[in-house]
Amino acid sequence: MKNWIAVGALTLQAGLLQAANLPAPVDHDTFPEPDMARVKLGQQLFYDPVLSGNENISCATCHHPKFGSADGVSLSIGEGGTGLGPDRKLLNGANVENRVPRNAPALWNVGAVEYTAQFHDGRVEVEDDATFGFMTPRDRPLDRLMPSSLAVQALMPLLSAEEMLGQDGENPVADALERGNERKGWKILAARIDAIPEYRTQFDTLIGSDTPVHITDIAIAMAEFINFEFQACESPFDAYLAGDETALNDKEKRGMDLFYGKAGCADCHSGTFQSDQDFHAIGVPQFGPGKGDDELDDRPYVDLGREMVTGDPRDSYRFRTPSLRNVALTAPYGHSGAFPTLEGMVRHHLDPVKSLVQYDRRQAILHDVDVINDWQAFDEGLEVAFIAAAIELEPTELSDGEVDDILAFLNALTDAESTKGRLGIPETVPSGLPVDR
Repeated sequence: MKNWIAVGALTLQAGLLQAANLPAPVDHDTFPEPDMARVKLGQQLFYDPVLSGNENISCATCHHPKFGSADGVSLSIGEGGTGLGPDRKLLNGANVENRVPRNAPALWNVGAVEYTAQFHDGRVEVEDDATFGFMTPRDRPLDRLMPSSLAVQALMPLLSAEEMLGQDGENPVADALERGNERKGWKILAARIDAIPEYRTQFDTLIGSDTPVHITDIAIAMAEFINFEFQACESPFDAYLAGDETALNDKEKRGMDLFYGKAGCADCHSGTFQSDQDFHAIGVPQFGPGKGDDELDDRPYVDLGREMVTGDPRDSYRFRTPSLRNVALTAPYGHSGAFPTLEGMVRHHLDPVKSLVQYDRRQAILHDVDVINDWQAFDEGLEVAFIAAAIELEPTELSDGEVDDILAFLNALTDAESTKGRLGIPETVPSGLPVDR
């Protein structure tokens, strides 16, 4: 009888959530089952600089627990820098070719089953017609089947000059890419790992002692670690969804009602982790080096977002709806990191055209480096007009008190326990290189 009562209570709770337009609670099927041997191996690889061209930067450098799995700046300095977050500096007073053109996204829950695409523009995406099951950029073709979009994503920063690769003439990996041989670049990185005894021993148990380590083996292990380490699904809101009505206070509940009601936030921030996994144009200010391609030689500062993947003009300036779990920890916000506070990002949604046109450049958190003019997109008034014309959001009127209530709810999406790390930062890595702490 008790079991039937419990089932009935859960059914009732699910019905109430559906009626209130709230997502269902996270359950066992939300994330893939972890392979702990790969998780532990992936932890070491994630923090090991040996996977960068010049062996001086790791994945964790721009996705660090200290900054909520991001790096606390609008646009990162990857290769060529030292240190973490806003304190990162150039090595020996040197300069860099460019900033990383988009804000480093947080990693919370990106291993969940619902994530079939990765990056701000979704340029890595499940594609049934693709040879190996995923769409990737033309110059980053796969040569093996992969288990998830997250595993495919883990391959990409390794060959990004601004992120981890370095420049032509600095290392053999960068030289291979300059010659158009990206697969050779990946092969060099895989050989580095294969030559380190502690890594080789761990891979022996996973792929066999006679099989050379392939770059996809490395990416799969890192994806297993990211999926295991960066799960945030035990926030007060999660407790509320699971049936504990005391988990949220009155202010947080008012914010939740606004979020899923009058304010219209859930029109895009829907689903388990407050993302519809789609792409929208909301007019986040564009600055930095941009993502201009061959068709935009005269406007390299432009970032057309999803259109650069699909080629469809209707996708101009659209970017992925981010998840909001642990959102209070992952400032700055937007594809360019334009807004340093959560309140600033919320208020941008209320009148995005006005916010775009009146954007205060002092909000951007940028390292002082001598690169291209970061503000070309703004100085070119026509570009601002193009961005504004693409905006999908209608202005919304909310009082200051209602904004405060929404912010209270967004803070209730913080899983404090997740920030401690399930495995955390390793003391050392098998390469012997220093670990960012």
